Amino acid sequence: MRWPKGVDGLCYGGDYNPEQWPEEVWTEDVALMRRAGVTLVSVGVFSWSRLEPAEGRYDFGWLDRVLDLLWEGGVRVNLATPTASPPPWFSLAYPDALAVTRDGVRLMHGSRDTYCVSAPAYREASLRIARALGERYRDHPALAMWHVHNEYGTTCHCDHAAEAFRRWLRERYGGLDALNDAWTTSFWSQHYSEWEQINPPLATVYLSNPAHALDYRRFWSDEMLAHFREQRDLLRELTPDVPITTNYVLGHWVSVDHWTWSREVDLVAIDHYPSATGMEAAEQTAFAADLARSWAGGRPWLLMEQATGYPIGPRMYGKEPGEIARHSLQHVARGSKGAMFFQWRASRGGAEQWHPGMVPHAGPDSRVFREVTELGAALSRLPAPEAVNAEVAILWDEEAWWALQGSGLLPSSDIDYLESVRQAHRVLWRQGVTADFAHPSHDVSRYPAVLVPCLYLLSDESARNLRSYVEGGGTLIASFLSGVADEHTRVRVGGYPGALRELLGIRVEEFRPLPKPVALTDELRLRAAPQPENAAPAGTAGHAEAPPGLEAGATSSGLGDGRMWSETVHLEGAEAMARYPDGGPAVTRNAFGEGTAWYVSTRLGDSGYACLLAAAGVAGTGVPGMEVVRQGDRFFLINHTTEKQPVPVDGTDMISGMPVTGVLAPGAFAVVEARAENLA
Repeated sequence: MRWPKGVDGLCYGGDYNPEQWPEEVWTEDVALMRRAGVTLVSVGVFSWSRLEPAEGRYDFGWLDRVLDLLWEGGVRVNLATPTASPPPWFSLAYPDALAVTRDGVRLMHGSRDTYCVSAPAYREASLRIARALGERYRDHPALAMWHVHNEYGTTCHCDHAAEAFRRWLRERYGGLDALNDAWTTSFWSQHYSEWEQINPPLATVYLSNPAHALDYRRFWSDEMLAHFREQRDLLRELTPDVPITTNYVLGHWVSVDHWTWSREVDLVAIDHYPSATGMEAAEQTAFAADLARSWAGGRPWLLMEQATGYPIGPRMYGKEPGEIARHSLQHVARGSKGAMFFQWRASRGGAEQWHPGMVPHAGPDSRVFREVTELGAALSRLPAPEAVNAEVAILWDEEAWWALQGSGLLPSSDIDYLESVRQAHRVLWRQGVTADFAHPSHDVSRYPAVLVPCLYLLSDESARNLRSYVEGGGTLIASFLSGVADEHTRVRVGGYPGALRELLGIRVEEFRPLPKPVALTDELRLRAAPQPENAAPAGTAGHAEAPPGLEAGATSSGLGDGRMWSETVHLEGAEAMARYPDGGPAVTRNAFGEGTAWYVSTRLGDSGYACLLAAAGVAGTGVPGMEVVRQGDRFFLINHTTEKQPVPVDGTDMISGMPVTGVLAPGAFAVVEARAENLA
């Protein structure tokens, strides 16, 4: 993993768009950046039309002056290739490079992302502008990192995309027989006899083939990655000592396999904009940061974009006092090399003129800019991130998410993969347990517990991996709809959950979606397991040997209601830990090898899920909203609540220099480096 060149300490700054402002504003910008402690800015992300106003004619004069000003002001540059927003002349000259929807509608110029990544003219133009930038600025002292493109994710269904898709399919399957088998094309007379018969998954009369749709998303991830690699390889040849990255965005529309992409970038970088406010925003922030760290393989990464407000949703709320710093420190606590924003100065016009900025429309004499300046000072006092202590893994697979978004028939429209994974993470976060994410094929042997929420797709290789994990002594907690289909979305017959039946010691005969919640009952009652005497401090997982977790004689389950989903479960070696009103097993536990595999055949509420984790031996000692993340002997303490909260460590705050003695004030934060004798 490579760091922005020449940036001492943490990266702090944001997207800087000087082309939107008169030149006299630039000098003020640099002065304000120095005042705020800015060390790095992203420049040129959407500047293609200003850099190349006509095909082959470049205007770098303004950018020369900007980079010189920034260098003189002590600010380094994350220089972007502006390929996410082609200029008007390009769309007029190459209309075939405009994106086409699955309905066959060609989208016109007038926004961003008006391109098809498969169009030859677009690929050639992307390389031209990247080469021009690389050749001009490879020796500029302000250049710290390359920022290729912006938020890859735009999909197209045009003829160029169709041709590229067929090439990808030939390479993946070798022949049509293998493709027809993988796609189950005998259903509805879809058997293909020529490659030319295959198109992108366009709008059709009724349901389309889910395997076809899934492969298109896989293909599109690879096609966008090829576009990134072309620019990366060119820039690496010109500037071998300058790191190269792109900024990830997470969303249901984004066909990017981040596990694969993260092997190709020099530094994993993400954009994150919570879709909710308050405590839920803090939960979402921790979720995104843990994902980024996991994609980076546990190495430091970078928060490339966030906002000083909440720009997502029906209303744009401002962040409450202190939230800008708390959210930023959540990312740093989880391994980010700094905290960056979109954007430096809020725009006067354009489609995102109301998007918050580090310098708001009100200017520097504002609460937001004062908090931005205070955050810069705080980050300047922190050292580079260290490895984050995490003792629980949650399986994350974008392909499983894509498959559950497909247009094929599913047993329930209420299935939400992202929310299922978020719930697992959210419940751990509230208990003070820091989690990593892992792909189902990854080695997870170092984690005492692995959570498997709604992992619809599961290959034979990944199933064997999970089996070996439990045999070796691990605790696996799998939810409904996991392992029921293979990597081609084909159902594993013989009883659900397919690839995990033997491991879980059950056979599911039938899915039974629920129209309303049902109480889980049994003669035995699950309860929260007591913490072991040597419980770890908040911020780590106190994972003890799984206790019985049962009380005799109760009539209802501590898990609460089962919601949205239920199943007809038969025990084949497992024991029932909770039951449905009709007596059927709802939650099971199976001893397998040296470990234990749990299965939850319904959706639990958050408190029920927490109860389940405790019974399985996964518990933390944290207080909801009092966030504690540990990096070696360094503790990040962030109080998201409105009351003072106990903290598990005493010491001196690295930010304020003040002592921390057992409690943290409402909304406060601290970073404490502590020796073992200082642990509370």
